Amino acid sequence: MLFAALPLTLTLAACGGGGGKPQTNQTNQTQPAETTQVEESVVALTPQQITTAGIELTYPTLGRSGGAIALPALLESDQQATRIVAATVPGRIVELRRNLGDHVRRGETLAVLESREAAGLQAEVQRAAAGAELAHRTLARDEALYAKGFRPLREVDISRAAAKQADVALRLAREQVAATGSRGGRYNRIVLAAPISGQVIARTAVLGQNFAADAAETELFRIARLDRLSVSLSVSPADAARIRVGATVQVRAADRTGQARIRFVSPVLDEKTRQVPVLAELDNRAGQWRAGEPVSASVALPGNGDGAVRVPSTAVQTVEGRTVVFVRAGRGFRAAPVTLGRRDGAMVIVASGLTGGETIAAANSFTLKSALGASEAGHED
Repeated sequence: MLFAALPLTLTLAACGGGGGKPQTNQTNQTQPAETTQVEESVVALTPQQITTAGIELTYPTLGRSGGAIALPALLESDQQATRIVAATVPGRIVELRRNLGDHVRRGETLAVLESREAAGLQAEVQRAAAGAELAHRTLARDEALYAKGFRPLREVDISRAAAKQADVALRLAREQVAATGSRGGRYNRIVLAAPISGQVIARTAVLGQNFAADAAETELFRIARLDRLSVSLSVSPADAARIRVGATVQVRAADRTGQARIRFVSPVLDEKTRQVPVLAELDNRAGQWRAGEPVSASVALPGNGDGAVRVPSTAVQTVEGRTVVFVRAGRGFRAAPVTLGRRDGAMVIVASGLTGGETIAAANSFTLKSALGASEAGHED
């Protein structure tokens, strides 16, 4: 079991006392039930253990202010602004013009490839160009002779058709070179050019590297525009139903903060995680964020205006007959007793026990309940 693999530390603490039960006075009876101080059980977890257990943190939803969902995220280069430069013909790299981290402009040379197939393509272009030049010269001569009455119109028409065929052959030869994703060089060389302006974020190309004729397409460079990044999130289906395109996302990492906007909420669950992929767009023109960087994200939720405190139903658990919500506290979670009101779809109203400013465990909070029960059983033994 997941929680059995986590080294959990359980601390039982009474609010205002060090024992496991409320203290009684020798002259007075135990306090009435409505004023009895309730014990709060605490499960100690490290951030790594929280991530491993798949526990999703969120905030209660408040009236007008819809609250927010707090969860880990990953910064990625925008797929719409990322291009891969690959070797599409067999050959060998003889020149490398750009390195990892370099800024490039569209059309700048990245590498030069030497290839027998490239030589054949270039030769075909040269032959087609020579044929087109000859055809147009013949056409010009026949038209001049026709004007002087020395050529019949039939031969002029034949020359015109031949010139058109030569032009088609030349265009086809050039398109075959372009189909390699490259730009024509001299003789047996093809120039690999940057398809967009941006920064080289990956380079696998090595000088002298060979490519076999039957090898799969090989990535040599990856270029991305990093003035904006994608914030990749995975949320539960219940939370995804509350997230709207255009919602604000607060992004935090170390001493940096930024603001992104939700641009995509997937209508399909990820097959492996059974979570909903969500993407936000982050302005990175200042260059303070890096692709591949893990961050913390807080997604703002729409409010309902009634002022009630709501939590996801997955956050509510029952421990020893008490209804509790696990609230983030220090190095773990405390099981905070709550009184529930009516259900509201995937949410439930908390009549008392929460102020709305807490960070609570939502998805997979049952693992905390299980860990709490296992630890208490160990204490009884």
